[in-house]
Amino acid sequence: MPTISSFDWEKGCWAADTITEHSKKATAKVCISGDWAPIRAFKEIMETRPESVYGDLMSILKSADLSIVNLESPLSDRGNEVFKSGAVFKGKQRHIKALTAVPFDVVTLANNHVFDYGLDAFKDTVDVLNHHHIQWTGAGMSFKDACTPLIVDINDTKIAIVNFSEGEDLTSAGEKPGVMGWNLSKIEDTIKSLRPKVDFIIVISHCGIEYIPFPPPYVATAFRQMAKAGADIVIGHHPHVPQGIQFYNNIPICYSLGNFVFYQQTDLCYRKLGYLVNLELTKNSLVSFELVPYEIHDQGLSLFKEPELQTFWRKLKEISLPLQDDKKLYETWHGFLHYYGINGFFNEISMIMERIKADPQKGAAMFRNRLTTLQHYHHWKDFMTHLVEGTLEASPQWSRTLINEWLTCKTDGFGLKK
Repeated sequence: MPTISSFDWEKGCWAADTITEHSKKATAKVCISGDWAPIRAFKEIMETRPESVYGDLMSILKSADLSIVNLESPLSDRGNEVFKSGAVFKGKQRHIKALTAVPFDVVTLANNHVFDYGLDAFKDTVDVLNHHHIQWTGAGMSFKDACTPLIVDINDTKIAIVNFSEGEDLTSAGEKPGVMGWNLSKIEDTIKSLRPKVDFIIVISHCGIEYIPFPPPYVATAFRQMAKAGADIVIGHHPHVPQGIQFYNNIPICYSLGNFVFYQQTDLCYRKLGYLVNLELTKNSLVSFELVPYEIHDQGLSLFKEPELQTFWRKLKEISLPLQDDKKLYETWHGFLHYYGINGFFNEISMIMERIKADPQKGAAMFRNRLTTLQHYHHWKDFMTHLVEGTLEASPQWSRTLINEWLTCKTDGFGLKK
């Protein structure tokens, strides 16, 4: 079984000791990727020459028996943007060709953008996915639909995909359509009910604080909870940067895959990086677990080459090792709160107040989201607690240094081409 000590940090992979015997019986290859949206510089590329956006990752994506991606926008030719806390995204229905180019088999929809243009655009999205035989999970017209896991049979191996998110901007399904939100007891029960029925359970969650190298403790606790419940792997995205990995009771956890086909106009290094997760399964076991890192450029993606590849593995190891120890995990969070500081809080509040004056609905949506979404609740609560207790500036230097690097390092500092 995989452990942090058995993971090969120079190659980014783990393989069973009996790989030769197991590989003869391997029945399913699964590839999991992060955030995908036909926006900004990638919008036209994904419409006119969709295969090119994947660069030399295409052969890896095509080699999978099951490929999974997070669809982080509706695909619709209609709808009006909703008032919400952050950016609003939408692709056209014709952008489906950038999914079928691979083709992706499954998209996850539990994220903070799939309802950006309202219910009609969401309906268009699932219609075009269904028309092109792409399966989906994590959102729906009812709570039951949103929380129903997807079960696929790949070469006689039954694989379940459970998808949930934080339900930002009050988008969790309930009495109205929405995404599968942060209902951990329901998700646990779902995993436990699946365990006797399927061979492998993949849990995928969209959550956490953007742009920092470590998961907040509430995310780490939740992911471990899913592993305890019976998940075989837990995958995270949403932070838009790579975060570390952990093996919890021999269960692989990847806290953030980073951006995938998701363009951000920035020269900040870590927002231009990500990794795929490749799994090889037999009916009874995980045979191999591999990470495939890549760079994001203006024209698409490309696999890491030496010497930057070894730098990536060194950095991933640096942010993964603290996750194996609860004390260090909390020190990483403390480092972020210290880095954010009183000035960060004041600037954020001031920005929201100014927005409420200039655009009351947008400003109110921003403030409402700070009050109702777990990432902001834990951020502000823990920040205030350290401030009240006088411990805010007592975080370890190593954690602040890593936070600062992830938030400020430019592409040329890591060796990437601008």
